[in-house]
Amino acid sequence: MTTQTQTPILNPPNILTMLRIAAIPLLATLLMSPERSAGFWAAAVFALASITDWLDGYLARRMEIVTVFGKFLDPIADKLIVMAALIMILPFGRVPAWMVLIILGREIIITGLRGIASSEGIVIQASDLGKFKTIFQIVAILGLLLHYDYNWFFGIQHPLLQVNMHNVGMFYLWIATLLTVWSGGDYLFRFMRVIAR
Repeated sequence: MTTQTQTPILNPPNILTMLRIAAIPLLATLLMSPERSAGFWAAAVFALASITDWLDGYLARRMEIVTVFGKFLDPIADKLIVMAALIMILPFGRVPAWMVLIILGREIIITGLRGIASSEGIVIQASDLGKFKTIFQIVAILGLLLHYDYNWFFGIQHPLLQVNMHNVGMFYLWIATLLTVWSGGDYLFRFMRVIAR
């Protein structure tokens, strides 16, 4: 297996992670406009960035590339793009501020706890709850970015064929918020148990 010291920082997984961070200013710029088209393109950028999140992990495993830089940057990139999307849609009233506070607060607290654990040489693995939380967050944010009614059957105008993407986004955001609290509590419990040893 390729060791951390032998692997250059500029490898395909890390480049994808850096591209995800580079997409944040573009996403923020698009979300400064309340126009429907801007939301659509913002959703497209967010979707592509989310795909790179999966792809960089896949490539890292497939190519057996592990770097300290990649381990640090990948979760930071995930959190930054989620935070950027949620904060930028707050002024348009598309998402409750208290939900954003819970989601962002959890990420800050868990990142801090991970830093403390790492400084002590302790690795606390991410749980499946955290992975499900991320999936629901991504789907929720895509819905909230699209926001408007869409006709999904060849553009035919009929109430039964319309989907309100804001409602879809809020449905998944409720689930994501519950998973955020649950996974945060789970991580805190495991952290306290390991530190107590």
